[in-house]
Amino acid sequence: MEKKDLSKLTDEELLVKKKELKNSKLFYATLIGILAGIAIFGVVSWSLSSQKQVGFLIPLLIPIFIIYRLVNNSEKNKDLEAVLKERGLN
Repeated sequence: MEKKDLSKLTDEELLVKKKELKNSKLFYATLIGILAGIAIFGVVSWSLSSQKQVGFLIPLLIPIFIIYRLVNNSEKNKDLEAVLKERGLN
């Protein structure tokens, strides 16, 4: 949602969006932690294996890509945080 659309919302609607933002931040943080754990476990198990095949590391790119997308998605929420700060609804 663009900043100009957010500025048209009422304070009550912004507070609802703030609650959704808080829940999504918690979900994203949990998901990033789980995916980072999977990636770290994969790298450690690859480094401890006797056969160091590079093909084993290719599936580890999937959690890293998902983490990248989640981090970029969280940057889009900065518009909402800016509007909340403007109106003093922190």
